Amino acid sequence: MQIKLNFFGAAKNVTGSCYYLEANGKRFLIDCGLYQERDLKPRNWADFPVPANTIDAVLLTHAHLDHCGRIPKLVKEGFDGTVYATSATAEIANIIMQDSAHIQEEDIKHKKRRHEKQGKKSPFPYEPLYTMEDAQKAGSLFSKVKYAQPLTIGEGITAEFREAGHVFGSSSIRISITQGSETRTILFSGDVGRWDLPIMRDPHQYESADYVLVESTYGDRVHGEVKDIPGELERIINETVEAGGNIIIPSFALERTQELLYHLNSLVNEKRIPLMPVFVDSPMAIKITDVFKKHPDLFDEETLEQLRAGDKPCDFPRLKMTRSVDDSKAIAHVKESAIIIAGSGMCTGGRVKHHLKSNLGRPESTILFVGYQSHGTLGRIILDGAETVRLFGEQYEVNARVAKISGFSAHADQNELLQWLSSIRQPPKKIFITHGEEKQASAFAEFLAVKNGWNCMVPEYEQEVILD
Repeated sequence: MQIKLNFFGAAKNVTGSCYYLEANGKRFLIDCGLYQERDLKPRNWADFPVPANTIDAVLLTHAHLDHCGRIPKLVKEGFDGTVYATSATAEIANIIMQDSAHIQEEDIKHKKRRHEKQGKKSPFPYEPLYTMEDAQKAGSLFSKVKYAQPLTIGEGITAEFREAGHVFGSSSIRISITQGSETRTILFSGDVGRWDLPIMRDPHQYESADYVLVESTYGDRVHGEVKDIPGELERIINETVEAGGNIIIPSFALERTQELLYHLNSLVNEKRIPLMPVFVDSPMAIKITDVFKKHPDLFDEETLEQLRAGDKPCDFPRLKMTRSVDDSKAIAHVKESAIIIAGSGMCTGGRVKHHLKSNLGRPESTILFVGYQSHGTLGRIILDGAETVRLFGEQYEVNARVAKISGFSAHADQNELLQWLSSIRQPPKKIFITHGEEKQASAFAEFLAVKNGWNCMVPEYEQEVILD
């Protein structure tokens, strides 16, 4: 029995998820995500360690950019295999990959114009990582799979996708590999969600696995309670409205925006916050919300009950979806306090940067973070207390109030990760701790070793491991 496993991403860091598996003459990637940490972005431009045209398939856990964002680059380099994903993940990943390509193409144009105006010359070529054409071709390679139905992906190799509870359509994936009379199972956690989140179903738990790759984004801490979110959101909104400012919420287009709308709908219905303008200023989030509506079978029972009662959890008075650039620009002229939900979630691009430009200098406004901010991103820099930040090539003072609601996380915390693993009856041969900054990953490895006595390892970037 010999299986080769390589860690081509999310090793001692959070983004860029990409694992390489070679067995029975087949080569697979589990996820192929974009790096978003500033100091790791050059990895996006590097050639894949394995020639793209030799990879047979990509198994995609979910549609977040740090998990699917390099698939178009893989295609650009020659990949023409199959991308396996759940139906909702396939639809949302196509939206996200094309949006990423569009942003890259536009950013290159703006950067080139700015450099020409400033008399600068870039040391890098003025070209995007990949184009819209690459993203569209990547979308054509998707094959939709169903939860809990074993899928044959090679001789003696099957994959099973199960609910991860992280975002809409998300999966953990267990791969079974048979060689002769022996079989090994390798469980890829993807991003593990939390129990009792609005809209989402709870994560599926497994009874057995020989090897486990588990994320550790919050492997060293415990979140705030989900039940505390409405109260915190109510307080921050009302305090900001009283001060006469705006609430700017950098938000991930997938799941977080829809969860926010769910809570705002409840607060409006209960008259706990004023009836005020709420803008979803993200064409991508609007498209993804439409995908949600197409898949009610993926909602949890509580959300289904609301829908049966005629209450639409992502729709309420004075909510406006701003699709066009002109509609987005018009938000700056709204005189009353407003809630502005815009991408990207880590402030690395998109429309939120324009709203930050208009509000960072206003002490009466609030920048509210409701998601993880990777090291080196603009969101993390603001959250860490920077007095000034760089936007569009210029420095801006941060005078606005900066707040965070930790209970919003779609990632399991230390206790919830342990809960997810606790159903495995026999100790796995090895647990690989991935998708976490080195401090968090090491802390979670130590926690599991002490708590369960399990054999844990925090792999290095590009490290190769032979599974027997």
